[in-house]
Amino acid sequence: MNTSVPIVQVKEAPNRRFPKLLRIIMLYIIAILFLFPFYIAIVYSIKTPVETAQSPLAFPTHIAWSNYSDAIAASNFFLALRNSVLTTIGTVLLTITVCSMAAYMIARNNNRFYNFFYYLFMSSIMLPFQVLMFPLYKTWTELHLLNTIPGLIIALTGVQIGYFAFLYVGFIKTVPRELEESATLDGASRYRTFFSIIFPLLKPINSTILVLSALGAWNDFVVSMIIVQKKEASTLPLVQFQFFGEYTSEINMAFAAIILSMIPIMVFYLFAQKYIIGGVTAGAVKG
Repeated sequence: MNTSVPIVQVKEAPNRRFPKLLRIIMLYIIAILFLFPFYIAIVYSIKTPVETAQSPLAFPTHIAWSNYSDAIAASNFFLALRNSVLTTIGTVLLTITVCSMAAYMIARNNNRFYNFFYYLFMSSIMLPFQVLMFPLYKTWTELHLLNTIPGLIIALTGVQIGYFAFLYVGFIKTVPRELEESATLDGASRYRTFFSIIFPLLKPINSTILVLSALGAWNDFVVSMIIVQKKEASTLPLVQFQFFGEYTSEINMAFAAIILSMIPIMVFYLFAQKYIIGGVTAGAVKG
């Protein structure tokens, strides 16, 4: 006797399939909109000026790889790449060191003096950089920091410090004080307690700030344009700007240089993107 129960297939109602299909279509449209600028950059970087003028959006019939070699030669690409790498590494290290130490003191001292600095950091987030451009230029001129990599690193760190200190304060407040008290009883100094006990526990937020600070320093144009006017200290965003003159523009070479400068930071971001959401969420647990 066959006692098997027949399997009944339930068809999805048409009124439910339509919203699902609509969502899929919308997702494809959004994806195309986000990917379209990358398509434009790649296509323009391998087109000749004639094809660019005739059909701006069409894929080229002849791929002009010479745009890349010409862009490298015209922009002194490898010198700018070295400057960008040094600037990014220096900015990340200085930002993490300064912000973590400042946030630790603010988070562990709830009084008017440290609260003043906390709100000062927060107010700097809302301050537009255009307000600081002239004072920054004048100060850096007097300190002989213009057209130098250290001067650019300090300026970029100052621009980023407010937001990252805010993230650090929120994260450090979640670290139990008992760990520091035990270290103090064992005779550890404040600096040793921070670097041996607290700082290793900041790995999630350190990873997030490493990624965000690196992206900001690598792609910065406005601050770099104020600090650097000489080619010897120019970064990649600055050398890309030289392809656009007052009367002419080498748009194909410019996009070739843009693609080359995007490759290192995109590879870095793909490997480090998982730390961004986790660190920001962890740092927002307490304010």
